[in-house]
Amino acid sequence: MKNTPSDLSAIIKKILPQLEDYIETSMSGSGKVLKQQLASKLSGDLGLKKWIKEGGINEHNVSEFLQTYLDNSQRMHHPHYIGHQVSSSHMASAVADFICGAINNPMAIYEMGPSGAVIEQTIINWMLEKAGWFVGDSIEDFSQKDGNGSGVLTHGGSMANLTALLAARARIAPEAWDEGNPGDLVVMGSEVAHYSIARAISIIGMGKRNLVTVPTTSMEVLKPELLEERYKRTVENGQRVMAVVANACATSTGLYDPVDEIGQFCNENGLWFHVDGAHGASALVSDKEKHFLSGLERADSMIWDTHKMLRTSTLCAAVLFKDGSSLANTFQQKGSYLFHDKDKPGFDLMPYTIECTKAGIGTKLFWVLAAEGEKGLSDYIDNQYGITRKFYELITSHSDFECPYYPEANIICFRYTAGESGNDYQLGLRNELVKRGDFYITSTEISNVRYLRMTVINALTKEEHVSKLLEEIVLIASS
Repeated sequence: MKNTPSDLSAIIKKILPQLEDYIETSMSGSGKVLKQQLASKLSGDLGLKKWIKEGGINEHNVSEFLQTYLDNSQRMHHPHYIGHQVSSSHMASAVADFICGAINNPMAIYEMGPSGAVIEQTIINWMLEKAGWFVGDSIEDFSQKDGNGSGVLTHGGSMANLTALLAARARIAPEAWDEGNPGDLVVMGSEVAHYSIARAISIIGMGKRNLVTVPTTSMEVLKPELLEERYKRTVENGQRVMAVVANACATSTGLYDPVDEIGQFCNENGLWFHVDGAHGASALVSDKEKHFLSGLERADSMIWDTHKMLRTSTLCAAVLFKDGSSLANTFQQKGSYLFHDKDKPGFDLMPYTIECTKAGIGTKLFWVLAAEGEKGLSDYIDNQYGITRKFYELITSHSDFECPYYPEANIICFRYTAGESGNDYQLGLRNELVKRGDFYITSTEISNVRYLRMTVINALTKEEHVSKLLEEIVLIASS
């Protein structure tokens, strides 16, 4: 393959029918969701060593390679994909990926990607508007105004959480950028906070043990009434709380922490309040479901992954701040080859991100919105949350299964109860189910009890598919 536009066109024309067939077959529910084989065998089937050493892929041989690749890929658009919190992405997002890959505009500096930069800032304003943190007259208003929020898109929720905690550190210990962390800083959060919170604390250099955990209910929802006691004990130990983190929603259960109550505690004590809304912040798009984020006006920061419930391809996540100055104060850096006076009709994002070279990932969400509009995304979220509650009724009506809670989001946990009760047994059911390849679900522990787990993220997943899933589990258990 030569590096010419005509070669690109020839390859695209060759592989487009294959991709179309792959997605159509997946969406129809035909075949397996997942076929796995040993990595060494798959490497050989793909011919990776030959391609790497010799090159030579072109329009005449690309189809064979792609077919092997697709045959060994997770079929995210299959209605039996009810697994992780990763979207069966909208086709419009794939258009954005193709365009961005072709033109390769890293847009952290405005002059390197004006269109991507303008799209990202408009998308950020739209998300701030949904959070209630935007005061402009239009999301196309890029002027700095008192009371306006700020934000940036980044490659995943883990990096977004890290950015938010760096901003919290900048507020309580602005000297830390030059002098290092004071030894008395801690973060308070749920005992089931996402692992990216503990990772961020360690990356910042505070040490994972400086996460002060707050007990949860048996269904892993933070108990706000215990915040005061934990906070007093922390202060008595001579420590300062850098931030308090709430789950919206929890990864394991899809249940929301009480944002308003936690926010009230934080506001009363002058503490930074961060909402990890990686999955559940998308409820803000829905008039029916946004009540789960009631009290968000009390928060200082929030993250929001678009590759979960906003139907974009991976990765695209937002970190948002109620106070627009918070993001500006997060990173203190110098780079004379980048940061200098110049004519700038737009805005440089590089001073506000961890990434120095930043892809135009905002185009992913823009293209989905351009295709569906706000109403389309709202209807999708309403449908996914609503049908998950129907699945709850379906599962609990089956004599061989139980659910530990009524779902709030589109995540549901359940157990097979007609066999052994041990955690290993439930995990074994899941592993055999995935091995067979007809369904893809995950598993989690809630209060040390193992459950099977579904994330109902594919709009094509219906009650008949979940009925077949239950039948398959019963069949596995009886074999």
